[in-house]
Amino acid sequence: QVQLVESGGGLVQAGGSLRLSCAASGIIFNINAMGWHRQAPGKQRELVATITSGGNTDYADSVKGRFAISRDNAKNTVFLQMNSLKPEDTAVYYCNLDKTSGSRYWGQGTQVTVSS
Repeated sequence: QVQLVESGGGLVQAGGSLRLSCAASGIIFNINAMGWHRQAPGKQRELVATITSGGNTDYADSVKGRFAISRDNAKNTVFLQMNSLKPEDTAVYYCNLDKTSGSRYWGQGTQVTVSS
């Protein structure tokens, strides 16, 4: 099994920054990618950013230039640096880990609230 624990969410004013962390533990091997999704009230969960085991990154258009994903392979941790936050970034942010087998694991989520 894989366990993912997110941290770093909170309340911030528009224009501010937050840094999310996701620590993975358990049976961790054959990792294809890790990433972040978010889900706002009444909306579907959407991809925010991903990073492959080789370090390639991809971002949703809505966060390009403002968010940066990174990972510490030694600590099995992925980070999401979020700058220039907007009220529309308000959501529960979920960490995911994708194995090469196709299995996907989710964290419990962390709330990010951006006030205007």
